[in-house]
Amino acid sequence: MSGSNVPQPLIEARNLTMRFGGVTAIANVDLSVAEGELRCLIGPNGAGKSTFFKMLTGQVMPSEGEILFRGTRINGFEPHDIARLGIGIKTQVPNVFDGLTVRENLWIAASRRNRGKATERAVARELERLELGSIADRLVGQLAHGQRQWIELGLVLLTEPALILLDEPAAGMTEDETVRTAKLIGIIKQSCALIVVEHDMKFIRMIASRITVFDRGRILVEGEADAVLSDQRVRDVYLGKRAA
Repeated sequence: MSGSNVPQPLIEARNLTMRFGGVTAIANVDLSVAEGELRCLIGPNGAGKSTFFKMLTGQVMPSEGEILFRGTRINGFEPHDIARLGIGIKTQVPNVFDGLTVRENLWIAASRRNRGKATERAVARELERLELGSIADRLVGQLAHGQRQWIELGLVLLTEPALILLDEPAAGMTEDETVRTAKLIGIIKQSCALIVVEHDMKFIRMIASRITVFDRGRILVEGEADAVLSDQRVRDVYLGKRAA
């Protein structure tokens, strides 16, 4: 309706389809995420989560459909072009400089948007927000897996994105690291939207407010976390059962 006050989605997938040869990995998916929203994408292995993530991040080009970010069609954009629009991308493997300290890693990211003292202030804010002050002057290559993941989160946040895409952020973490990562996501969502692709259901229960469930390349169900996680259809697909 013309003149409607309904806000435009931050990011939107319309009729998104991905085929690899004769195999359809994603089929006619419609999904939208609002400004400031935290959305979790879950589903059993092979459900299409990773393929969908790769389309959003520009790693693969959809066979059909389109992806809109604040109304701009981003199909075919390279990952660095997508990042410039205001989308931060955090993959499973940390992309950090092992031979530099935590502070130096953050300084490199901060200096892309700041100059002089402003760079130092940005680094100090991120060290405080992610509670990394105690390891600020340690070499990143000497740190534990979880710490390296948090540092890369800091690098992404220093680009001041409107949306961060996280691919299995809890993968390979200890229980304590997972709990802390959930806490950090709670802090981060106060400043930007997030889409989290994850298979660790315990972690999902820690962070989720709204969930989209993929199964066999399609959206099975989506809605508020409590309702989705108690849905029998969702339980069935995780147990390997298939409804007709």
